Amino acid sequence: MEWPVKEIISGTHGLAQLRDEIGSPSVRARRKVISVIDEHCCQFIAKSPFLILSTANQSGHCDASPRGDAPGFVSVIDEQHLFIPERPGNMRLDSLENILDNPNVGLLFMIPGLGETLRVNGRAAITRDAKWLEHSMVNGRVPSFGIVVKVEECYVHCAKALIRSNLWDQEEWLMQDSLPHIPSMMADHVRLEEMTKERIERDLQEGYQTRLY
Repeated sequence: MEWPVKEIISGTHGLAQLRDEIGSPSVRARRKVISVIDEHCCQFIAKSPFLILSTANQSGHCDASPRGDAPGFVSVIDEQHLFIPERPGNMRLDSLENILDNPNVGLLFMIPGLGETLRVNGRAAITRDAKWLEHSMVNGRVPSFGIVVKVEECYVHCAKALIRSNLWDQEEWLMQDSLPHIPSMMADHVRLEEMTKERIERDLQEGYQTRLY
């Protein structure tokens, strides 16, 4: 593959170069990884309203998808398993297609105002288990299916990235009129005559109001 930059680091030799420059992780960094959902992870997940679900297909093409709901929307089944309800979306099923192709997943749990995040890695499957679907009912609507994750690794990720980004500092947030205009972006990307930015804006708002569950 051709890259538009110089001095690409790659392969086993590249890893050796990086280790020579950066060093090795501390004992604490190595030991922080656990293989179960302990009481601390349970509390973190119960307070988290948002996660990013990372998947890849067998060819290695990746996807990172946001999942969000009221805090605790992800259920801890036991110390080894999580359940994530699948809410209505755009019906592309990118994450679900990847899970059917390759069950390996990564989760990043976030709590607003907290710099540290919780990383969970494991293997996923799609389920129609009635018990957990009923447990995830909102506004009288039960999801059709969900994702069960068999946890293999759990660990806390430090707050440096969120500190550097000022993600939770409202004083650093852009003013509303400076934010990207999403309907315009989508209209230019879709390139369908009938899908004007005005039409897309109406559709988005209607969906946000009536099709969250």
